[in-house]
Amino acid sequence: MAVRVAIVDPLPMFRHGVTAILSADGHAVDTPDDPVAWASRCGSAVVLLTLAREADWRLLPRLLEVPTPPAVIGLIDGASAVLGARAIRSGARSVLPRDAAAPSLRRTVEATLDGQSVMPTVVMTAVLGAASDTAPAPAAGAVWLRELAVGTTVAQLAAQSGYSERAMFRLLRALYRQMGAGSRVEAIMRAREWGWL
Repeated sequence: MAVRVAIVDPLPMFRHGVTAILSADGHAVDTPDDPVAWASRCGSAVVLLTLAREADWRLLPRLLEVPTPPAVIGLIDGASAVLGARAIRSGARSVLPRDAAAPSLRRTVEATLDGQSVMPTVVMTAVLGAASDTAPAPAAGAVWLRELAVGTTVAQLAAQSGYSERAMFRLLRALYRQMGAGSRVEAIMRAREWGWL
């Protein structure tokens, strides 16, 4: 069954590749400048929305407020449990790593059209393990962010945690990436927003 599909992603080559894959399956694919207006006009549709910036996260609930909301597939970097769980709790019907292969993309779109939710296992585990509307905090990561939020330096944090300063920087960068944050400040802001602090 062909359906209208919108691709919302900042990279033209990514949009072009996804358009080629889904068009070959018979879907009418658009890359709208105004996804909310597009969803309002299209009725029953699917939106593949890359969730990389805060503006993308603000767009997700707006898409779901149109009279006939589209099924949103949240595209996230990697298989981040935190970002995937946040996408599901924010209203995405399915979650797919942005670097997924074409067969996974096709299966996810078809399953979503059939009323199913598709997501990586780590995302499902995070969704099922979350007891509240906050993202589940990785145990050590939440402690580290609490310490950083009150002014503890990375060197002090490393000494407290039993890591070298260099290893601590690597671990924090990995935590920020998992949270979808580009900096320490952004990670702390997200941690506050998600109720970790």
